[in-house]
Amino acid sequence: MIGVLALQGDFREHEAIFRRLGIPTRRVRKAADLEGVLGLVIPGGESTTIGKLAREYGVEAEARRRFEAGTLALWGTCAGAIWLAREVEGYPEQPRLGVMDVRIRRNAYGRQVASFETDIDVAGFDRPFHAIFIRAPQIVRVGEGLEVLARYKEDPVFVVGERLMATTFHPELTEDPRVHRYFARLAGVREVAGVG
Repeated sequence: MIGVLALQGDFREHEAIFRRLGIPTRRVRKAADLEGVLGLVIPGGESTTIGKLAREYGVEAEARRRFEAGTLALWGTCAGAIWLAREVEGYPEQPRLGVMDVRIRRNAYGRQVASFETDIDVAGFDRPFHAIFIRAPQIVRVGEGLEVLARYKEDPVFVVGERLMATTFHPELTEDPRVHRYFARLAGVREVAGVG
């Protein structure tokens, strides 16, 4: 089962794509909701709000415990990638999980009006992925043990590691399920054959 952090942000869109793949999901709002969950998606939204609420409701501590025990995979999209990042430029006190060895810069491409869409090449994908960037953060450093699967210009925009994944774009706002399928496999969750 895949959990989708449902404290704030576009969690419904993630649920819809997993549903199309035949993968069961659960909305995660408190620590107990992580029981039986193999992968947790942290959606786009407002990174400070997500961090504060995840800490207040015990999700941060339980996600860290489960991740360190090797029983939980994590995927952050946009604001969720900020929550996973070890370093956030200019915001060292921002509440976050901080388990992914990347340095990230918030809103690096500008305000909402500077949002954009572009096709990106993703390692292992047979054709480009149409990526939607909304107030996107920029990954400015990638640590050892992580692999960059896609870049926009020179910037890493899709980074994976052991039970870790971050995208600075929004795959959930497209009809293309390939990034969600990739995470399900990373988390060890099988989709239903013939669905999606």
